[in-house]
Amino acid sequence: MLQTIIKAAISGVLVMIVAETSKRSPAFGALVASLPLISILAVIWLWNDTGDTTRVADHLEATFFYVLPSLPMFLVMPALLRADYTFWPALGLSMGMTVMLYAIVVFVAARFGIAL
Repeated sequence: MLQTIIKAAISGVLVMIVAETSKRSPAFGALVASLPLISILAVIWLWNDTGDTTRVADHLEATFFYVLPSLPMFLVMPALLRADYTFWPALGLSMGMTVMLYAIVVFVAARFGIAL
């Protein structure tokens, strides 16, 4: 239980660092947010909890395939905001697009024998 609390606290601190850094410098906050810190921590915790290299490898590979459909959101949402959409509708549309892209990636990956 203590380990779970520590994991949550570290993850929360990372999100807080990104949010606070972004207030001062949006570009630097974006740089920090783009670092795969959560993925690295997740892999370390997964390895620590299971010691299973196959599971770690599967996790890393699936992460790669799930990052790809999330990338367009970082271009679509700013475009919507600049086109005078308000924040929440722009976020909702961007998230909806991302969910659809996730589904497409899972479908296409399965056609190539990649189980996500």
